[in-house]
Amino acid sequence: MEKNAKIFSVALTGGGASITFETGWKAKQANGAIWARQGDTVVLVTAVVGSTPESYTDFFPLTVNYIEKFYAIGKFPGGYIKRETKPSDRETLTARLIDRPLRPMFPEGFRNETQLVATVVSADNVNMPDVLALNAASAALMISDIPFTIPVGAVRVGKLSGKLIVNPSVAQYSELEMNIILAGTKDAIVMVEAGMAVASEEAIVDALIFGHEEIKKIIALQEEMAKSVGKAKMDYVDYAIPEALVKDGISKVGSKFRDAFSVQGKLEKYAAIDAVKAELTALLKATHEDFDKNELFYKDLVKEVEKYVFREHIVTTKNRVDGRKTDEIRPIDIETTVLPCGHGSALFTRGETQALVSVTLGSKSDSQMSDTIEGNVNKTFTLQYNFPPYSVGETGRIGAPGRREIGHGALAERALSRVLPSNDNFPYVVRVVSEILESNGSSSMATVCGGTLALMDAGVPISAPVAGIAMGLVYQDGKYVILTDIMGLEDHLGDMDFKVAGTRDGITALQMDIKIKGLSRQILSEALTQAYAGRMFLLDVMQKALPEVRPELAPTAPRVKVVHINPEKTGMLIGPQGKNVKAIIEATGATIDIFDGGIVNIFATNADAMQRAIDMVEASVAEAIEGRTYKATVKKVMEYGAFVEILPGLEGLLHVSQYDHSRTANMADVVSVGDKLDVLYTGKDRSGRLELSRKALLPK
Repeated sequence: MEKNAKIFSVALTGGGASITFETGWKAKQANGAIWARQGDTVVLVTAVVGSTPESYTDFFPLTVNYIEKFYAIGKFPGGYIKRETKPSDRETLTARLIDRPLRPMFPEGFRNETQLVATVVSADNVNMPDVLALNAASAALMISDIPFTIPVGAVRVGKLSGKLIVNPSVAQYSELEMNIILAGTKDAIVMVEAGMAVASEEAIVDALIFGHEEIKKIIALQEEMAKSVGKAKMDYVDYAIPEALVKDGISKVGSKFRDAFSVQGKLEKYAAIDAVKAELTALLKATHEDFDKNELFYKDLVKEVEKYVFREHIVTTKNRVDGRKTDEIRPIDIETTVLPCGHGSALFTRGETQALVSVTLGSKSDSQMSDTIEGNVNKTFTLQYNFPPYSVGETGRIGAPGRREIGHGALAERALSRVLPSNDNFPYVVRVVSEILESNGSSSMATVCGGTLALMDAGVPISAPVAGIAMGLVYQDGKYVILTDIMGLEDHLGDMDFKVAGTRDGITALQMDIKIKGLSRQILSEALTQAYAGRMFLLDVMQKALPEVRPELAPTAPRVKVVHINPEKTGMLIGPQGKNVKAIIEATGATIDIFDGGIVNIFATNADAMQRAIDMVEASVAEAIEGRTYKATVKKVMEYGAFVEILPGLEGLLHVSQYDHSRTANMADVVSVGDKLDVLYTGKDRSGRLELSRKALLPK
């Protein structure tokens, strides 16, 4: 069989490995397939489209799967089942990363089921596969017959020693001052996912513009591929709502929608909006004979009318539907120490969004272990976000966290991780859990604010408080309005969800998604400036509620004592198969973490258990002092002497000649296993063995 592969390549600024796209030979039955390579990292991305739906459907069924195969690094998957099973959190987050910038670029009325599968088949632990997969996904769509015509490029921008670099290596990650993944079209940025060590708004904008210039090179490559090997785009049924029908609906109920938007209270507002929707639905049913046959279509028409009226109202009046100014934050209420048995807690309420956040402190054994293609990872800080259905007044299934919950948790975790103390200064594993009790927008940023307060309430010495704010955008007919602290309706009907978290000194995390085709530098700068003012306001309110970190840990939190031992005695402390350290844990109830260099962290919930554990650890590794008398335990008896233990794990021979001044013929005649004897330690012989004497303690 002839191999008809076409290869295209692009080099980016910085001298790293070029990105190479190959197509035409592998996975030929997919509508589009790209074998993407950077260094020795290889990702296969396929794009497949289903048949035209038989009737109108009200959503675009796009599915994105990102899979990391352990054979990519010559490794068996961890765990009992030696195969890849459910997606890890990282695979889920990367799938979202691919989905978010590509979805808005499909034609509005396209409804064919579409699936993108990105499989990491080789990983060199130098070049990360996530951004490579995003670029390859766009390229696979561009060369396919799927109606996707606006290419999207992506890069990771890092800042190292004050200098911006593109696609840093994995080895550089721990040193990066800034780590930004951004995606964009030729004309504008469409998605940002970032974490950083406190950066200014100006530095962020510079990094995004720097990255966008590199994105243009990748887009040019995709356009070259589409022109060279791309298929003709397929015909499809366009299910976009006709503009004339939308305008007709506006003329009938536009004013009533405006009145409904002004109703205060989330549930009351939604009830008023639903009443107008019901009225328009009834009018459409009465005037369109095909209503029953195409009910979903007419329901979407009603939503489009609602969306247009909402957006026009904000752009023309600059007034928000809940009466706030464009830069105004909803009322805030803060409570701390709300969970009496927890180690730290806070209830953060902003408008009709409420987050109950708790902090739990633990030892190394509580850290989260992840088996990744880069190796095993031990996380000492974890933030988990839960969004139960009752938070929006609905019923629903409660089970494993969904993609949205994992994504929101990861964003808040990134925002707070930069202000946590080092493990050397605060040797605890920290778990933060956010339960969203009520939601009307910006719940992830409420988690950031509540997480900061809960950490401070727990006595965790963070370097600075962090606040988060969600910014929105409404862009209509060439005009736009930027909104601070968006609520659910503004998120749903608006064009941007731009989340910004940081301290008074700068930004620690960003996440941006837009529904329009791109964001200009001017709008981006204005949004960041407005977000800064909102962040300062929030930090002021938080500081009034909890001015500083609690000086002591909660009574329920474990205390930690760091004990330094001779590194050569570590094995003695652990004992054979962990027997000795397990015995200490069982006897005291304490938790013991042992690190290289003879560092031992002892965790206990009360002073008595702590002191007993310290005493037992020190006794386990104590060294005999010449000239000191020890209470020895007989472990084994031979004719010529008895082997005795003078300290835990430290044994020596009490020779028969050193038992008494008078002659003893057989040691077994005078001692038995388990007997206690006072012995004098007189030093070591030439072979390093302990020299012990009972006779020296007896009168002659």
